[in-house]
Amino acid sequence: MIAVYRLGGHIPVPGVNTQVLKMYFEQMRGTLLGLYDIFVGGNLARATIFALGIMPYISASIILQILGATIPYYQRLIKEGEEGRRKINQHTRYLTVAIAFIQSLGISVFLESIKVGDIPVVPNPGFFFRFCTIITMTAGTIFIMWIGELITEKGIGNGISLLIMAGILGRFPNQMLSFWRMLKSGAKSWTFALAFGVFAVLVTAAVVIITQAQRRIPVQYAKRIVGRRVYGGQSTHLPLNFNAAGIIPIIFAQSALMFVPSFAQLFQRYPWAQGIVDLFTPGGWFYNTLYVLLIILFAYVYTSIVINPQELADNMKKYGGFIPGIRPGKPTADYIDKVMTRLTLPGAIFFAMIAILPTILITKYHLPFYFGGTSLLIVVGVMLDTVQQIEAQLLMRHYEGFMRKGRIRGRRR
Repeated sequence: MIAVYRLGGHIPVPGVNTQVLKMYFEQMRGTLLGLYDIFVGGNLARATIFALGIMPYISASIILQILGATIPYYQRLIKEGEEGRRKINQHTRYLTVAIAFIQSLGISVFLESIKVGDIPVVPNPGFFFRFCTIITMTAGTIFIMWIGELITEKGIGNGISLLIMAGILGRFPNQMLSFWRMLKSGAKSWTFALAFGVFAVLVTAAVVIITQAQRRIPVQYAKRIVGRRVYGGQSTHLPLNFNAAGIIPIIFAQSALMFVPSFAQLFQRYPWAQGIVDLFTPGGWFYNTLYVLLIILFAYVYTSIVINPQELADNMKKYGGFIPGIRPGKPTADYIDKVMTRLTLPGAIFFAMIAILPTILITKYHLPFYFGGTSLLIVVGVMLDTVQQIEAQLLMRHYEGFMRKGRIRGRRR
């Protein structure tokens, strides 16, 4: 399935001059389009049938997740269990098609407007080109969504995340080839390459540690006697991730920052527009400072959406659980909220440092590729999740003999 996804990333939509489009995207690397192209694995720069990638599905999922925390109808669906999740997934698919239709229409109009010099990207614009672009790109998004769900259902790990990771890693060979050419030409020394390799390993290890880090709040469940059975009485914990929001604040912050210069480029004939573009250039002190502050802000906002301390406290109280030394109900919710507030700040600061790392390496050390940022966080997160899924599968296989024959069987080699 991943091979099919990568193959579709080289089939362009009809009527596009891909060479001219590639030249244009080289100039737009630091804008909103460059960010979007990273998430779709470079398909937008080649105007392929998978140019929208899986981003419409991700956008629809985020919208439904926010609605689930704010709209009573979706809150009821979440509490209905499997049937509610099936209904939410159905709404997510419908919203994905609508978002893909709108975005493909916008991309078709955008492609018709691009020129590099006097050469247009679309030699024959018009209704037929727009219709073909909408049909092919929307169908491509639906096909990717189906592939991702198929991998999730039949394979190992989250299929959508694996496709995003495959698109990001698809650029890795070309980036390493560029770095090798710089070393051979003498533009960079072998000492720099060795030092960067050690630095990359340390940064990746730090991302792994922070991604897996948890604050475990002890929870004690009271004993309940139902008939002749005794329930509860055990001690467990409530795991709170170091950064519960993940990479979503980084995506929101990048989108907010890159929207301003992308919009200002429409008025580039005016001096003030060029001043705004220069001010929001990645790597500058103003850009990096505002970027870090927005990541921290969005981390708090998104964490408050995905984690409801009052709901956690109510669920613990419902099943007879309590945090030692904390009264059930509102005091428990206030305690969880206090812990989450303290955890979110250092986690958001660390992720913000990783997010601005590529701009520092490129502007200060002239590294020929991106290292860090959303790409590193996505790859590390997906790989960790996949490893956990594999371990879960191995554990299920290990206990298969125990369940069938009534005795423990060693792991088969």
